[in-house]
Amino acid sequence: MPRAVDGTRRKENRKKIVKQAKGYYGRRGTNLRTAKDAVTKAGQYAYRDRRRKKRDFRRLWITRISAAVQSEGMNYSQFINGLKKAEININRKALSNMAIEDKQSFSVLVEQAKKALM
Repeated sequence: MPRAVDGTRRKENRKKIVKQAKGYYGRRGTNLRTAKDAVTKAGQYAYRDRRRKKRDFRRLWITRISAAVQSEGMNYSQFINGLKKAEININRKALSNMAIEDKQSFSVLVEQAKKALM
């Protein structure tokens, strides 16, 4: 009995990889060998950047809070320390949104943090 060389399973695997590489530049989107490398590398970047995204957003929130607190005459580290001493537990994402959207309540928080530091 002859050996099966080019079966459907193999063709499906190749189609799957080339489909994932759709839209890539040049041969990376059509040639199986280069597409396989490109898809593997893209997966590595995606895995890494799902974790990096969390860091990047935290940095953004801290930068926004810092800018808002400086206009109130305080720096970021003093503000966070004051909130901890006042036992106010609000995460940085919420603080950042509050600094942008609700400046009055944010300035109340800054005043409470200042009182806690004294």
